[in-house]
Amino acid sequence: MCLLLLFGTSCQSGSDTGTDKPNIVLITIDDLGWADVGCNGSTYYETPHIDRLAAEGMRFTQAYAAAAICSPTRAALMTGKVPARLGITDWIRARFQGGEIPVDKTYTLSYEGTPDDSLLCPTNPLWLPLEETTIAEVLKGQGYTTAHIGKWHLGTDDWYPEKQGFDVNIGGCDYGQPPSYFDPYDNDKLTGIPNLPPRKEGEFLEDRLADEAANFIIANKDKPFFLNMADYAVHTPIQGKPELVEKYKNKTSTNQDNPVYAALIESMDELVGTITRTIDSLGISENTLIVFTSDNGGLLRVTDNAPLRSGKGFPYEGGIRIPLVVRFTGKIPAGVVNDMPVISHDWFPTFCELAGARTGGSIVDGVSLKGMLFDNATLNRNALYWHFPHYRYKEEVPYSIIRKDNWKLIKRYQGTKYELFDLAEDPAETRNLAASQEEQVKSLDDELTIWLREVGAALPEANPNYREANGA
Repeated sequence: MCLLLLFGTSCQSGSDTGTDKPNIVLITIDDLGWADVGCNGSTYYETPHIDRLAAEGMRFTQAYAAAAICSPTRAALMTGKVPARLGITDWIRARFQGGEIPVDKTYTLSYEGTPDDSLLCPTNPLWLPLEETTIAEVLKGQGYTTAHIGKWHLGTDDWYPEKQGFDVNIGGCDYGQPPSYFDPYDNDKLTGIPNLPPRKEGEFLEDRLADEAANFIIANKDKPFFLNMADYAVHTPIQGKPELVEKYKNKTSTNQDNPVYAALIESMDELVGTITRTIDSLGISENTLIVFTSDNGGLLRVTDNAPLRSGKGFPYEGGIRIPLVVRFTGKIPAGVVNDMPVISHDWFPTFCELAGARTGGSIVDGVSLKGMLFDNATLNRNALYWHFPHYRYKEEVPYSIIRKDNWKLIKRYQGTKYELFDLAEDPAETRNLAASQEEQVKSLDDELTIWLREVGAALPEANPNYREANGA
């Protein structure tokens, strides 16, 4: 399902939030798994500030990232479009990782693969096009001051946040991860983080970003603002404050047992605490929507996403289901648990509606959650979809997914073609029902095929050099 928006015209529709243009704070954590927070059941990791946010707002149990990989989800958050429509379906390579920008700065779809790959995969763009309308541009047109703090990972200099509607850019660049979490943020390959000058040697990155966020909120407390707090944590390199690492080394572990990762999560949680304390101390919590989420599931070998299966990059729930907590003091009832499936690109139309951008014009694939958040309304949506036409480090082959009601179909383009799960009965995805539910597979596959065609998804193609290279 998609809707149309005409940007820049102020009006209100649906339920009245009681505010004209509320402040909007979007906190996106990098690689934070669904099970990595206390309010979702973790007892090893300590996240009191996130847990408090959940107690004071709405916690979603079936929230999804637009992709199991970071850049596509970030592009979906910024535009409200599914990654398949944007063509950004894999993580974007930074310059130091070999991401070479063409001289003419244009992207042309092509295919790549080695003779060992049975499929050729579409090349991934290296930037979010300036022609796409971002949520920052929409909100800026509605009178908001806009700031991006932290990880961008949607292109190099010509496509940095300040070129995409943000008044302020602190730390946003083409990096997908920090060189180090300790000031001056260097490693043996990189020196520093662009747009984040060193400040105090040894200062932990989470503390610095939290301070920058608090300063922005304080400076703009008397006018509408949009803060895109896109945290670098908890992505690799997994590092933590030494005293916190020691704390978790001495704590009884569970299936989650990485003390350094636990320390990093605690520092990330403190960043959330700094932001919420700042908002509360300024007396603007009743005019500020806070959304806390992640860009994909937790990274395997770093954390354990149980009871969900697998992790980042994979089509199972551990790769795409994410934490989501939403607070709007006095508008969203406290302590509500919501089981409705929602997805990253829903936030674009939600923010637009809250800011007063009215319908008509540009394609948006997300569905506004305003009615659900404020009026307990249901969503008018047929299904959720994902598309990843790439290999995942040879561990996973290209795939597409449809979730309709409680049915989830994974369609692979190599090897075993279908996996079908009933998420209501089997949330851990242990029983593949494809063989016994052939009609259900066909119905879902037909809908998935129609959707892929509708959004113009680039599909993998047979590699003509594969058979010859493998002696066939």
